[in-house]
Amino acid sequence: MVNAVECVVVGSGVVGLACARALARQGREVVVLERHTAIGTETSARNSEVIHAGIYYPAGSLKARLCVAGKQKLYDYCASRQVPHRACGKLIVASADAQIGELQRIADQAAVNGVALRWLGGDEVTAMEPAVKAVAGLHSPTTGIVDSHAFMVSLQGELEQAGGAVAFAADVQQIRSVDGGIRVQTADAELHSRWLVNCAGLHAPSLASQLIDVAQPSQFAVGHYYAYSGAAPFNQLVYPVPEPGGLGIHVTLDLAGQARFGPDVVWRDTLSYDFPTDEAALRSKFAAAIREYFPALEESRLYPSYTGIRPKIVAEGQAAGDFVLHGPSDHGVAGFINLMGIESPGLTSALAIGERVAGMADA
Repeated sequence: MVNAVECVVVGSGVVGLACARALARQGREVVVLERHTAIGTETSARNSEVIHAGIYYPAGSLKARLCVAGKQKLYDYCASRQVPHRACGKLIVASADAQIGELQRIADQAAVNGVALRWLGGDEVTAMEPAVKAVAGLHSPTTGIVDSHAFMVSLQGELEQAGGAVAFAADVQQIRSVDGGIRVQTADAELHSRWLVNCAGLHAPSLASQLIDVAQPSQFAVGHYYAYSGAAPFNQLVYPVPEPGGLGIHVTLDLAGQARFGPDVVWRDTLSYDFPTDEAALRSKFAAAIREYFPALEESRLYPSYTGIRPKIVAEGQAAGDFVLHGPSDHGVAGFINLMGIESPGLTSALAIGERVAGMADA
């Protein structure tokens, strides 16, 4: 028996839940299919929980526009729903004179994106963060942190209040275009949807390839995080200048004030969340990078925390990709809304992405 559902969203990460909520709040019938037994257990559970300001992304890109818009929506949402969060601010620091040009490039890009930053001299950085060594820095007052799980639980609650539902242990095995919509096959059910929204994260390209031509990622950009034992010597987030594929091994804080460092960028050919066998070598690599801006680091205070994998759609050495949000007018398949490459700043952008997807379903 085939069950008819107006909208099916594949994946209950933060973006999938935001899209499902936005669709349900339009009065649509919405079911989220989640392969695991809980929401947000992959990318959404393995990030830095940073509310990004929108600093680094190319002018006019979806990342830039949706991050800046989504940031304010996220702050407003969290404040009105009592979702734990804090606008703690962030420093981007140059630890040597040779990095000042890159810091200026970042400042220029932020200005184009409409993000206000304040330039700091080395003494001003030290006054703000005494443990940090830098020759110059940029201060971002609108960067913050959020309890991402509490945010997702709130989105799920609002989805269900609007009549939507999340089906767990519902691994999508096949999708195909039929009768002006999409037929979705899981191990236990077959659904006919007017709209299928692909929010499958790391698995989105594989799912999309059943309907359209998409390039499969040949590598996975893994990022490790180390926690820091003891009181954090920082009041806000501290970032070095970016590195290829990521933003450098930086300091993030959780809402309890505990510090962690990461992520690095390690390219792998297979999906794996494991720390390397030679963990001591990785810890030494982290310590060397961290000491560039935090020279007093005691390496013995670092201990493995967790690993994330960025859902990139580009390989090592390629230019960073933009978010992919494509509807029928882009790929020609009726009823299919395809989201791929929703890496950072996906968490910050989630509410703006949800609104955009709901608008695509209205078109």
